[in-house]
Amino acid sequence: MRAVLPGKAQAKLQAVCTGYWDSRRLIAYITGNAFVILTGADTILQTIYDDDDTQLEAIALDEGSGKIATCAGPNIRIYKPYGQDEGALKWSLQHSISIDENGNDTANTLSWGISEELLVGSSWLTLFSTIDAPVVVWKQLLANPVKFANFSYDSAFIASSGKYDRFVKIWRRLSFGNDDTRFHFTYLPHPRTITNIHWRRPFHVDQTIDNVLYTVCADNVLRIWTPTDVHSLQSLQLWGQVDLQESIQPRGLGESKISKLRFAFIIDGRDFTVATEHVVQERAASDSKEDHALAHLIEVANRNPEICVVLDEHGHLSAWGMENVGSKIRQPTNIFNIAHVDGLELISPTDLTDDTSYVQLYNFCNQSGGNLNVLVHHFDGRIEFFEADVANLFDPSPRSHRLKSKALWTGHSGAIKKIVRNVSGRAVVSRTDGNESIVWKHMEHAGGTSVFRQSIISQSEHVHRICIMRKGNFVIYLHHNHITLWDTRHSAASKLADCRFSVIGKPLCILMLPEVNKEGPIAHVATITSKMKGIVWEVKLPQRRGSIQANGNHQEASIREFCQFDLGDNDDLAYVLPVDPAGSPPVISGFLDTFARDIAISYTHSGLLRSWTARIDPKNEKVDWLQTCSVDTGINEPALASGSSIRKAALVNSSRSELTIWDVRGAQLEYSQDYESQDNIQDLDWTSTPDDQSILAVGFRYRVVLLAQMRYDYLNKGPAWAAIREVNIRDLTPHPIGDSTWLGGGNFIVGAGNQLFVYDKEVDSSASTVLPPRKTPWDLFDIVSRLNGPLPVYHPQFLSQYILAGKNLLVQHILLALYKILKYYIEGESIDSHLGMNVEDFYISSEHAPSARKGVKSAFDGFSEDDEVETVTENVAAAITEKLTHIALPHLSRQEQIHLADIVECVAIVERERRSMDDNAARFMLFFRQHILRRGRANELALSWREINWAYHSNSQDILADMVSRQFHGRMLWEHARESGMFMWMTDTNSLKAQFEVIARNEYTKSDLKNPIDCSLYYLALKKKAVLQGLWRMAAWNREQAATTRLLANNFTEKKWRTAAMKNAYALLGKRRFEYAAAFFLLADCLKDAVNVILNQLKDLQLAIAVTRVYEGEHGPVLKELLEEKVLPLAAQEGNRWLASWAFWMLHRRDMAVRALIAPVYTLLETPQSPDLQAKLFLTDDPALVVLYSQLRQKTLQTLRGASKVTPKVEWAFVLHNSRLYDRMGCDLLALDLVRNWEFLLPAKPDFKSFDGEINPRNMLKRRSSLVVADLPVSGIGSTAADPKNAMTGHGQTHKPPPTVFEEPEANSLLDSFGF
Repeated sequence: MRAVLPGKAQAKLQAVCTGYWDSRRLIAYITGNAFVILTGADTILQTIYDDDDTQLEAIALDEGSGKIATCAGPNIRIYKPYGQDEGALKWSLQHSISIDENGNDTANTLSWGISEELLVGSSWLTLFSTIDAPVVVWKQLLANPVKFANFSYDSAFIASSGKYDRFVKIWRRLSFGNDDTRFHFTYLPHPRTITNIHWRRPFHVDQTIDNVLYTVCADNVLRIWTPTDVHSLQSLQLWGQVDLQESIQPRGLGESKISKLRFAFIIDGRDFTVATEHVVQERAASDSKEDHALAHLIEVANRNPEICVVLDEHGHLSAWGMENVGSKIRQPTNIFNIAHVDGLELISPTDLTDDTSYVQLYNFCNQSGGNLNVLVHHFDGRIEFFEADVANLFDPSPRSHRLKSKALWTGHSGAIKKIVRNVSGRAVVSRTDGNESIVWKHMEHAGGTSVFRQSIISQSEHVHRICIMRKGNFVIYLHHNHITLWDTRHSAASKLADCRFSVIGKPLCILMLPEVNKEGPIAHVATITSKMKGIVWEVKLPQRRGSIQANGNHQEASIREFCQFDLGDNDDLAYVLPVDPAGSPPVISGFLDTFARDIAISYTHSGLLRSWTARIDPKNEKVDWLQTCSVDTGINEPALASGSSIRKAALVNSSRSELTIWDVRGAQLEYSQDYESQDNIQDLDWTSTPDDQSILAVGFRYRVVLLAQMRYDYLNKGPAWAAIREVNIRDLTPHPIGDSTWLGGGNFIVGAGNQLFVYDKEVDSSASTVLPPRKTPWDLFDIVSRLNGPLPVYHPQFLSQYILAGKNLLVQHILLALYKILKYYIEGESIDSHLGMNVEDFYISSEHAPSARKGVKSAFDGFSEDDEVETVTENVAAAITEKLTHIALPHLSRQEQIHLADIVECVAIVERERRSMDDNAARFMLFFRQHILRRGRANELALSWREINWAYHSNSQDILADMVSRQFHGRMLWEHARESGMFMWMTDTNSLKAQFEVIARNEYTKSDLKNPIDCSLYYLALKKKAVLQGLWRMAAWNREQAATTRLLANNFTEKKWRTAAMKNAYALLGKRRFEYAAAFFLLADCLKDAVNVILNQLKDLQLAIAVTRVYEGEHGPVLKELLEEKVLPLAAQEGNRWLASWAFWMLHRRDMAVRALIAPVYTLLETPQSPDLQAKLFLTDDPALVVLYSQLRQKTLQTLRGASKVTPKVEWAFVLHNSRLYDRMGCDLLALDLVRNWEFLLPAKPDFKSFDGEINPRNMLKRRSSLVVADLPVSGIGSTAADPKNAMTGHGQTHKPPPTVFEEPEANSLLDSFGF
């Protein structure tokens, strides 16, 4: 935390108290109906709110017991400290007393005596003993209500005085003890009204000393009264006086600033002594040269004086020492001058006509040592905390900076309801329930951040919305039916202009419109109503200089209605609000397009988010509006929403428990978190780092959680946002948070009750889960760039994405560069995040790249090694892995380091098999290996459909099948097959069945009993009933053996036995033996029923597909129905494009398989399934889709036709979107590579002759590829006689059904330019 604004100090004479108790300095003051206890300049110990809403009147602290008393009206509350031994000091209410049951009397003063006695002054003087239950010890009616009533420190005297009295009553105590406490009184007459009284403080609390009373009265004279002979009638007598008026004389001849004002305070001897000792020790340590100031101070201190400090409002100070106060023999030199100095900025001149200019001064010095501290309580609601080195303070030679400002405490006197910021975050306005508003300026300086009060706007009318302009110099209020402009450049704001309006609907927000001339004299603000109508006002602001004319009027400021507008129909609009400013400041271009910065965001009751931008057209006096983006979030009745100008938005559901974060531009969900009912979300605020990365503050009742963007991670499906900090105010105040907002530069301000807390951007790593621990705190912006910045090239996510993109050679080079760096690594060296490689190597497409060996070599010209490594062999991999175990790479967590070792190992294996594998097989193998290595750690049960697609489109499936089988040690069960997705990606029917039989065999032998029930489903799917019969014959131990063997012996082509099998199946369903029931459905030749059981009861989609493919082949009706009715709707609901593309390819709809990679799945189906929230999650996009798309689109004529349905605009958007995803993943180099090297298909004209008005797909390729498989039906290729070039298909033979995968093309299907 940086700064505390603990609340506005009440303008009361006894609003502040301070004391030294339990070896700590306590300062307490009252604000509104609360009081704050502080220790030091910016450490709040506790804030206590009174149950009653009445504003407090006075506060007093007992140095003996640490108790605090406050009063409001007739009620006194006494708070007792506890928990100081545990190091968690707090106060709790001990007693509540009322001095007048009827409520007519009000307590004005409080003063603690010895042994926990409390003196309360009202129209009575009442003395309570508060050790146990409060008891009234003495009570005395007064002539008029009291203004001062103070105990002397030994409780022998009470000095009291009424309002406007010129007498001080001195009550002398005649006896102590609860039973019989008596006082008698005498008067101390003064010529004018008493303005202050002060008893001298003893060196120790229990020391009895001569009581000395100082009084100041309106004639500007300080009088010193001391006790006299006990037997005389007068208790105290005048010992001496200091004329405050004469103390400060003008220095120069022509000085016009002669002031009649005087402020005085007494530095008690005990404080002066401690402060002097501190200075002497400090200067002795620093061993400075001749120090006149110190010599002067020592000379003064040797006389052991009390000191009276006199000030005026122009910075002059005069200090007087009083020696041997109270001594019987009085010397004329007992009162002597210490210093006359000027240039003291303690009290600034204010307007002296009203009470707010009144100032009270307190000073203290801690017994433990330290400098003199001065508290200045300004009655306009501020308390300033100064520290003074006494040698410098009283140094007679001219100097500046005699006082050092430690803190300025202020705030509100009521509970804060709303805080609004300006665009830069350098000014905020806070508003309370009572419509009191304060403008705060936020500045950063060497000591950190602080927030200063600039202006108070006081007006009684209800404020609907607030807008701050010009760095907090002007504020606009939107009221119910008029709008006002305030000038807040001075401490009291003044109203400049007012404009009435009428509009349809209720005004929802007030927006600043972007200006061409940014800081010009004219600004435009707009409001939008609940009916989507709106008004724009033109605001003319006064100029900085000379704006006030001779007669004092503001000539220039005005508000006029500029235009009205209509944003279309308000289809169930819920709210419109301005976006939070984030990112670099908006630039106005001449165009109104979707690249313009958003200024507002609207949401409907059904959860449709829209973002808006606007441009002012001054010529035609109108404003053009444009909707830039819209997202259908599907969240009904959102309770809160917030958007930022860099197109991020957050929504909270109607119960205020679930938060969702959306990327508005890509219309995708990035994060959802259910905070359940533990806490309601109250507030959302956006800001951004200097490099445009977003941070969201989520406000709850007592805490604020800061969420930062994480990199997208498609491989581990990691979250895209993480909580990096939690700010909790429970320790500081019991009041819930009213509002919070971001200031500039990553600082954050929280308003709770009367108080404001400013947090800076330093984050303690112990408080956060996502940060590695370190001793110094993290900078908020550093954390965000660490979590979301570009990755080093050796990061596992970067390498995985490069492998997916098919850049295997480059991955080899990166790993070889890493190998060389690690080989010669010395501890403490920095490792370059590009490993010394040229950045161009990463994005020059492989055709143009020089053989990259040379490129890599150049970085290591110094090495001349004989055994130059060319590729990542298994030896190299082992060497790298071994180094990784004890060298921590920068920017990698331990987990990621293990992950990197996995990848190195996988790359080496792929390299070994390189000759026999294509790229897709390599991709599958790499991710399958990773999946196996991480199987124990992750909760994913099966490979994702992305990996299944790679294997499905691979030409080396037999190698993959062999590898998978070896991975499971040749004992592959169905659960292993499901994990590897094998029966989804194998395309050769014979090997599919052979593999299925292997699984049937392994399922049978998996247990020692060898149970035929386990493998029934598999053998019956293979239609090998005879094998199953044989297995049953051997299962003599099974009690179902006889019945089953009898049943299986029958001929199931007959209807009777089929019915018997069906009955058995239904009976088994009743017994919940689902897998066995499905087997009997297959026996009855009811494939569809068997599939339904597997899907609905076993919930195993892969098993259903595998059984269908084995039982009826690739072109059966059940498979088609299964894919169309179950798989595609599931893909649409989950937004799973990989699954959809695979299903379309299985259905031989290859054109759709290509389109499914680009378009959201639900747009391609005839009966679109409504997508759920997860389908909009960012994880449904995956930049690897681009890789598969560019591969498939030119594989066959059908896929080319599918690609031709994708308009260049959509494809362009798709590529850009994926480059943005790469960017969000930290793979900026891949994003650059993608946009730099992408090839668009040539747009072709429809070919009416041979393609029925469709586009001839062959015309779309830039390079004539010789391997495009003709898989369009004959009618699609048309009568080819018209085209002699293509006459080869006109030989009269019929076309074979299209092959299911890329098979070796036959000679007559190669449509080629070989000149046939």
